[in-house]
Amino acid sequence: MVVFQDKKIRRIWHEEEWYFSVVDIVAALTEQDDFQKARKYWNKLSQRLKEEGVELETICHQLKLTASDGKHYMTDCANTESLFRIIQSIPSKKAEPFKQWLARVGYERIQEIENPELAQDRAKQYYELKGYPKDWIDKRLRGIAVRQELTDEWQKRDVKVGKEFAILTNEISKATFGVGIKDHKKVKGLDPKHKNQNLRDHMTDLELIFNMLGEASTTEIAKAKDAQGFEENQAAAKEGGEIAGGARKNLEEKTGQQVVSKKNFLHKLE
Repeated sequence: MVVFQDKKIRRIWHEEEWYFSVVDIVAALTEQDDFQKARKYWNKLSQRLKEEGVELETICHQLKLTASDGKHYMTDCANTESLFRIIQSIPSKKAEPFKQWLARVGYERIQEIENPELAQDRAKQYYELKGYPKDWIDKRLRGIAVRQELTDEWQKRDVKVGKEFAILTNEISKATFGVGIKDHKKVKGLDPKHKNQNLRDHMTDLELIFNMLGEASTTEIAKAKDAQGFEENQAAAKEGGEIAGGARKNLEEKTGQQVVSKKNFLHKLE
């Protein structure tokens, strides 16, 4: 979620760039507070664009976004380039300021790619605005850095981004927490099919700490054994997770409390 002049604009990272909700943008530019009216406006506008020869299938993608009722629906989304085309067809005094805002949002992403520290600063601001505790934020950001180091190692060691990354991540999770990512989400009442519900954003302090230990241990083992390819890195992932899992079990024995918790931060992400 980003904000343009007090209007909330939903967005999603897709195919290496931001895609924004077209209806949200229409509502912002036409100053519509009624979502249904904004949707009707977009329906009429999309029909006019078709009549002008614009192939909407090429400039819009149906992507799942969270609605006001908390559920997730397929929504017309467009990237920055396509949005400029759509905005040209909306007579609005806010069009030019919106174009400048949109360009700035895109530029910030380019800055983050060139300087990852900026991404962390913005992430920190995001979590602070949501009301997360400072100590939790510090652990979450440290976890992001640990995760980045691990994925960088995987890429250097011929592990494929996507499915293989997901399998190895789940391997670490199972060994660390005794449950895979989907089951961990279920414990917290999250939807395993909802990709926007990042499990790490709902972890407790202890869960974040053990998650970091599992991933950091995996990184060090992969380096020490010079693991190459998926299978060797899968073995390293299991061993790294087992180190964290052993520490977790030891703590649970001492305290009599389970580390995997039902606690989540859904109320902070609404």
